[in-house]
Amino acid sequence: MVTFRGETDVDRGFRAYLAEAGLQVRYTVRDVQQDVARIPAIVQEARQLAPDLIYVWGTPATLALVGPFDAQDTRQQYIHDIPVVFALVAAPLQSRIVPRLEAPGRNVTGAVHVVPPQVQLRVMHSYRPFHAMGVLYNAGEPNSQAIVAQTRAWCEAQGAELIARTFRTSAEAQPLADGVEDLVAEIHAAGAQWLYLLPDTFLGTLYGRVTPAALQLQLPTFGAAELAVRSGGALLGLVSRYWSVGQLAGAKAAEILVGGKAPGSVPVETLKRFSLLVNMRVAHQLRLYPPIDMLNYAEVIAVGAAPEPAS
Repeated sequence: MVTFRGETDVDRGFRAYLAEAGLQVRYTVRDVQQDVARIPAIVQEARQLAPDLIYVWGTPATLALVGPFDAQDTRQQYIHDIPVVFALVAAPLQSRIVPRLEAPGRNVTGAVHVVPPQVQLRVMHSYRPFHAMGVLYNAGEPNSQAIVAQTRAWCEAQGAELIARTFRTSAEAQPLADGVEDLVAEIHAAGAQWLYLLPDTFLGTLYGRVTPAALQLQLPTFGAAELAVRSGGALLGLVSRYWSVGQLAGAKAAEILVGGKAPGSVPVETLKRFSLLVNMRVAHQLRLYPPIDMLNYAEVIAVGAAPEPAS
């Protein structure tokens, strides 16, 4: 198991699925502590251990482990001959992790956790109509680039404006948290009526700064990932539950370990059912309450806007 920022409900859901399926599994867990520069050493260790399968969390770690599908002459750099199951990857096609979803055709398959952006944007618009929306993201994450492109296309089709800002970067092109509150203020000053919290791995570590900054400006936030709302202080989110994403990844692993399927023949999928979360404590602070009919199917929670880091 290659985790990105310690254990999450995704990982617990994955292990629970395999346990419930009756598999006796010995896990070797390696956490990269949000630093994919640790992956090459894990690749070398995996070659020595020769596990039956590798589970990996998130887009940056997955790409560092298996490489883009169209990379050339990289067999020493990436894992090509051990089955890999990923979880919590937002855009595996656009990130070039797999060339297609139905039959990935390589040693990789997994579970996508993000509700299609177009669906999320429609929910956001139904809660509070908007003509301008902001996003803040890491330009170095391929999945974030892909979702921003989809969001921009949707906004253009609806006659809305997308106000995009990227995190500042170091000399080594790594994203920095410096000035994140200023970036939120820029988005607000440009006229954004929502701040869309993409499933951006780096952004997920900064909910504790981003959502309070937005709340202070009376700028509502919409979370694309469960913890953006549940502990990240966002107002609203249409999400896949982390536990369920882990269970779906576990089902993929079972198809390989028990069913004998090649990972390249196991489809990459997302969940079929999603959860609408409304943070009523934030709604009260914003004086921005959900439409009455939305309360018929939303899960209402009440948590503060000072969260733990999440992704």
